[in-house]
Amino acid sequence: MTAARPAPRRGQVNIFDESRPMWRLFLIFLVPLLLSNILQSASQTVASIYLGQLIGVRALAAVSGIFPIIFLLISFLIGLSSGSTILIGQAFGGGNVPAMKRVAGTTLSISVLLGIAVALIGIFLTPDLLRLIRTPPDIMNGATVYAQILFVSCPMFFPYLAYTTFIRGTGDSQTPFYFLIVSTILIAVLTPAFILGWAGLPRLGVASAAIAGYIGNSVAFVALLALLARRKDPLSFDFEMMRDMRVDWKIFKAVVRLGVPIGLQVIMVALAEIAVITFVNRFGSDATAAYGAVNQIVGYVQFPAISIGIAASIFGAQCIGAKREDKLNSVIRSGVGLNYVIGGIIIAICYIFAWNILGWFVTSKHPLEIAHGLLMITLWSYLLFGNSSVLSGVMRSSGAVFWPTVNGIFAIWAVEVPAAWILMHKYGIDGIWMGYPIAYVVVVLLQFTYYELFWKRKTHERLI
Repeated sequence: MTAARPAPRRGQVNIFDESRPMWRLFLIFLVPLLLSNILQSASQTVASIYLGQLIGVRALAAVSGIFPIIFLLISFLIGLSSGSTILIGQAFGGGNVPAMKRVAGTTLSISVLLGIAVALIGIFLTPDLLRLIRTPPDIMNGATVYAQILFVSCPMFFPYLAYTTFIRGTGDSQTPFYFLIVSTILIAVLTPAFILGWAGLPRLGVASAAIAGYIGNSVAFVALLALLARRKDPLSFDFEMMRDMRVDWKIFKAVVRLGVPIGLQVIMVALAEIAVITFVNRFGSDATAAYGAVNQIVGYVQFPAISIGIAASIFGAQCIGAKREDKLNSVIRSGVGLNYVIGGIIIAICYIFAWNILGWFVTSKHPLEIAHGLLMITLWSYLLFGNSSVLSGVMRSSGAVFWPTVNGIFAIWAVEVPAAWILMHKYGIDGIWMGYPIAYVVVVLLQFTYYELFWKRKTHERLI
């Protein structure tokens, strides 16, 4: 029997509010989530601008080359956090607060242990990993220092990331947003302070961005925990939460069952990016710098798609937890529609002002031309990526993670990487970029087929 859900507090979106259309509720939740994702990347963007403008193109290339490896090593946590968000969303939709706390406690303990493990692996293996992806020798030292500092920050950053996903699972996208503002401002101030040695600070070169990120995220995380404790939030880090950090093996199995396939897909994406950066590195450090600059822009283009997919997954989980499957079609229609409207506007702006935007990151003519070619080839296809994100997000909210994951991995490794490799030899570096839109066409077709023929014909039950 479904328990009564707690009355929504300020910041939480009540998707069962029948007085508002679903697309409007979706948008209320989406705006802070989208801004949060933008701010999370803004710290990296600001750092890249400072490095490129104040130090030079090699500093930007050094930072760009390490991102696929960092992404690979945190991929498993991203999967587990996604799995825990589904469980928290279902428990919240069903009014089961004790289950919410057990899910959060179990996932938090895993994130701490995983953060420590990744830090140790990264500290000792960074040079070998950079050599493995053929990092150009002229940027090896800078990339090594930058990466090792990022790895050291993982035992703090992983629990912070997990906590933001817990809170969003209850329909609150505003609270994480507020604290990302704090970390972004700190990073924007501290990065040039360490590069230029403001107020007697040491000049830290490429390491400046990583150290500023560590400080900014740490302050934001501590402040977030303080706010949760002050308002006596069910997810606050109190004695009860510490007790729940003793792993509940039933929940652990559920989180792993949901999270491992999602994490595996994220890992496959990361490995594909490592393969792609290996292809790109064959064309020299100018190409690597161009790839890094475009990644900054593409990150913003992808944010609507990623954010809408996350929102669709959370709303779908709450509908299933509340036994309101009748609202799932509305969630999908709203998510797909918003993806094409918001994503289309952003992509149009990027096409129109591509040269100007790229100039924020790259000033040298050759890497600027390479980066512009990449954008022209790939930008439009992120609308298809967003469509598939909504479909897979809703399907995963029911615990159906296997086939959406298989479809995603197939599109990456059976389509994107082989296409990039083959076309690279025919069209040069432009051929690498062609692999992305080809893969996005395939994945949206696969997800839509599975959704129409199988998923929507099933009855979906709560997972806990």
